[in-house]
Amino acid sequence: MILRLLAAIFLVYAFGFLGFAMTLPAPAAKTETDAVIVLTGGPGRIARGLEVVEQNMAKEMFVSGVDPEVKPNEFAEQFEVSSRLMDCCVTLGYLAVDTRSNAGEVAQWMKEKEFTSARLVTTNWHMARAYSEVAGTLPAGISIVKDAVVSHPDLATLFLEYNKLLASEVSQGLPEGDAGEEAAQEDTSEGEPDASDAPAS
Repeated sequence: MILRLLAAIFLVYAFGFLGFAMTLPAPAAKTETDAVIVLTGGPGRIARGLEVVEQNMAKEMFVSGVDPEVKPNEFAEQFEVSSRLMDCCVTLGYLAVDTRSNAGEVAQWMKEKEFTSARLVTTNWHMARAYSEVAGTLPAGISIVKDAVVSHPDLATLFLEYNKLLASEVSQGLPEGDAGEEAAQEDTSEGEPDASDAPAS
């Protein structure tokens, strides 16, 4: 009986992993939103966010998880952002250290701006957990568009992220105190960020 139960759990887990690995999200279509939210930590994310703003698909861009030692002018120089665009449309967030704190930082900024829609930009393998965390912190009625940056993760990256996703889903269903302890146990790393797209000192 116990062996059958364990086998059933394993099958559910295995099929869940296969579904996760084989259905990574794609880039979004040309949809206009109030904002574009970029979570740092992988190549192509910030570049995609800037492209969205420059093509007038979003009014403003919020970059969550920027290294506290990176100044706005350094960010602008690294990603070739004009002074006009930085002044009008780009906000850097320095408080987040992982996906859960990304979500809290994003929610606070969205509330301050009174925006009701946003495009979420992160790497395709990270999107499921990022969307779950961000959507879970925002009030009902706010629309989030998934805009995944295409990548080709190896099996180890997918396996680690799938387990983080499961842990995230479980912790979101726990009381606040227990959820905090569960989140603290998660590995805050999202894989090796590319130096060209992860602001760092």
